[in-house]
Amino acid sequence: MRVTKFEHATLRIDVNQDTLLVDPGSFTSPLVDLGGLVGVVITHEHPDHWTPDHLDRLLRDAPGTPIYAPSGVARAAEGYEITVVAPGDTVEVGAFTLRFFGGTHEVIHSSLPVVENVGVLVNDELYYPGDSYAVPEGVEVDTLAAPLGAPWLKIGEAMDYVLAVKPKRSFGTHDMTLSVIGKNMHRQRLQWATEQGGGEFTVLEPGDALDL
Repeated sequence: MRVTKFEHATLRIDVNQDTLLVDPGSFTSPLVDLGGLVGVVITHEHPDHWTPDHLDRLLRDAPGTPIYAPSGVARAAEGYEITVVAPGDTVEVGAFTLRFFGGTHEVIHSSLPVVENVGVLVNDELYYPGDSYAVPEGVEVDTLAAPLGAPWLKIGEAMDYVLAVKPKRSFGTHDMTLSVIGKNMHRQRLQWATEQGGGEFTVLEPGDALDL
């Protein structure tokens, strides 16, 4: 299994000829060469995790591709066929087994509504929590896609999250709101947290891939 990081929160996951896409949002450049697309996961309704332009482009090239997301996305993406998923659900699509965790987005501010959010575990190997610190209980996480920066993120809390998950390896995502200096500083903090559990942190820039 290969995971490729794109700008911000978007991940492409490939197994053999099948491709899964996660969170194609507003900070991500148009995606190409997705002829093997078998599914799309959207963790929550915020536009940095999905846009109509991305979905229209993907569905034009791969008509009928299933889109898995919580009910808040189904309401926000009216007109698109969304398969609603919730924590505890398991879905099989192509070469992928998707297990969903979490339930809610981290709090940004008391003035803003808290929306639904799902974390996704792909083939019991790669876990991406979306915009949350949801720990997948009862799971030993091989690889964690760990959020680096966000309006809701305090780096000490992100470090505690990595310490709680104890992944064998991790890399940073959700990072387009950070400067180069800030991104590197946060990576160093999450590297430390990963290493406390005996894991390894890998730096991925947009377009970089990691074989799991």
